[in-house]
Amino acid sequence: MASETETIDAMNQLIDWLPRHLPPSRQAKVSVVHGDFRLDNLIFHPREPRVLDWELSTLGNLLADFAYHGMTWHMEPSQCGIAELDWAALGIPDEAAYVARYCERTGLSIEGDWNFYLAYNMFRIAAILQGIMKRVVDGAAASAQAVEAGKRPRPMAELAWQYAQKVA
Repeated sequence: MASETETIDAMNQLIDWLPRHLPPSRQAKVSVVHGDFRLDNLIFHPREPRVLDWELSTLGNLLADFAYHGMTWHMEPSQCGIAELDWAALGIPDEAAYVARYCERTGLSIEGDWNFYLAYNMFRIAAILQGIMKRVVDGAAASAQAVEAGKRPRPMAELAWQYAQKVA
């Protein structure tokens, strides 16, 4: 709440809803996670199939970290997403195939409803965006990019709430 610059009903609804709808945790062992795992935020080794940037790594749930990456399929290109793009023409699998491949390679399975993980991460990014706006308001961030990012917490929170409503 310290970074709140405006009241966003969807954020308040998610603050109440998320802890009451946590998926089962039978396999949710604590692991090292990237912490900011998105295609637009990964630095790959030039010759090896591995990610180099781990400065925000932390301990957490692998599925939650992966879903942060998975929300890309649900966000508009203006939000660094790939929704509404022609994935096949771009050589990008659909989300279901991508998630299935991840689960196959890691041996994990989705516990609970995938929409929970998406809603959680959209809530998380909305909070980050509101923090950016708080820095703009406080004069600690003045770039045009910061101002534009600071305008996006409400639509992101509303999108998160839409996904929360899909959880059975």
